[in-house]
Amino acid sequence: MPTPLPIAVAQPPCVSGDLTANAEAHALTVLAARARLVVFPELSLTGYDLGASAVAVDDPALAAVVEACGTMNTIALVGAPTSDGTGSGRAISVVVIDAAGARVVYRKQHLGSEEAEHFTPGPRPVVLDLDGWRIGLGVCRDTGVADHVKELANAGIDLYVAGLVDHPDDLGVQRERAATIATTCRAYVGFASFAGPTAGGYDETAGRSAIFGRSGAVLAETSQLPGGIARALLV
Repeated sequence: MPTPLPIAVAQPPCVSGDLTANAEAHALTVLAARARLVVFPELSLTGYDLGASAVAVDDPALAAVVEACGTMNTIALVGAPTSDGTGSGRAISVVVIDAAGARVVYRKQHLGSEEAEHFTPGPRPVVLDLDGWRIGLGVCRDTGVADHVKELANAGIDLYVAGLVDHPDDLGVQRERAATIATTCRAYVGFASFAGPTAGGYDETAGRSAIFGRSGAVLAETSQLPGGIARALLV
């Protein structure tokens, strides 16, 4: 059996276009979360700006997050536009940051119609191994795609996590998807949901990041406001 896993889902304030300020906010969140795993929203380092430049994993701005992760022995899953891996395009990515640095671990597979005009879809689902836990990764629209969920269920995950950007009216959809993923995968679920205004026509976002049990019941959640952190100890 894996060791108990302290997890947090977070929705830090975001300044569109200011990577340095956003990285600092992520670092402060990691320090405050006191968790082994901290999950951040979709495109959390830039805001939901479909035209944002790709973030390089060796960008000096990320050093603050690397340092915070080293201090807290934390693995952070942050959202950023990155290279699509071919050098010719961009992807909506999950970037792992720890004491050793940053690396792209997953690229969003299932893009929205407008996203598809700007980004390349990722090639496959990804399972991250951490302290004996098998963690399935997703980003926003992935969470509602049955084939994506089924493939991760077949991979035998213990936890599914995703970063989201949604309108407040879509909170119910988030909760329905979390319940479906939990029962299909027989796994815990962690959703980090963007809070506050951002680009892409989002004058408001849903917030209310949450952690769900294997039955789909809410174990912990934040408010709609930026800055919230929800925590749970998974066993």
